[in-house]
Amino acid sequence: MELVDKTINSYLDVWLGPRDPRVKGWLLLENYTPTFIFSVLYLLIVWLGPKYMRNKQPFSCRGILVVYNLGLTLLSLYMFYELVTGVWEGGYNFFCQDTHSGGEADMKIIRVLWWYYFSKLIEFMDTFFFILRKNNHQITVLHVYHHATMLNIWWFVMNWVPCGHSYFGATLNSFIHVLMYSYYGLSAVPAMRPYLWWKKYITQGQLTQFVLTIFQTSCGVVWPCAFPQGWLYFQISYMISLIILFTNFYIQTYNKKASSRRKEYQNGSTATVNGYTNSFSSLENNVKQRKQRKD
Repeated sequence: MELVDKTINSYLDVWLGPRDPRVKGWLLLENYTPTFIFSVLYLLIVWLGPKYMRNKQPFSCRGILVVYNLGLTLLSLYMFYELVTGVWEGGYNFFCQDTHSGGEADMKIIRVLWWYYFSKLIEFMDTFFFILRKNNHQITVLHVYHHATMLNIWWFVMNWVPCGHSYFGATLNSFIHVLMYSYYGLSAVPAMRPYLWWKKYITQGQLTQFVLTIFQTSCGVVWPCAFPQGWLYFQISYMISLIILFTNFYIQTYNKKASSRRKEYQNGSTATVNGYTNSFSSLENNVKQRKQRKD
């Protein structure tokens, strides 16, 4: 394993240049191999997990979900606060900020962004809970792509550009995750579900985050500083891929569902459970009715 690590590190140093010495020896950052192995294991579990659970009863996971989502809510809130205060203390330039002019604030940003990188490993549990609860419809291409890529991308960010212009996307994402994981944590408590109204706006916030990140990253291209341009172009490309996937998710989840509900209401076949529309039951009933008419 040591030989593999040395070989991979030598290739990375040739392709990307010298690493930032300020993160030398930090947990999981010394070598790429552990991050790569975690990602492969994640993809294997995504593939094999639903097969293993196929003939088993789903797990509730209610108690651990509350604790898990509360923990990530607090971690995201901590990262958001530390990033905002670090940027303020370092006098960061919105348009372009290099990685070595913020003084002690740079180290504060680096420490917080390591937690941001590590949180992407913790967030693999999102998918594992879907598998255990047999919510396989939520394990989409977007979900797997986003989770599997973020851990790897941030390993490279932490080794080469662990502060400076890298702060912006992480700051916005941490804020969005405060809203998102608080929602998921509360939704694990049945009594709270009728009061949760902001799920739709989380996706809108994510799309806004990607657009703002593209704008801020593009500023570094138009008004360059000592921040490496290659990282800026990569981030813009990655944000565009997320906009495409999240927009498709939004249309499939909200626009089409709303259209389907309007049709069901017009047909007088809307099924309700505890006062809430159950569109899946309604669709099944419509399908059965059509089959009966054909027979």
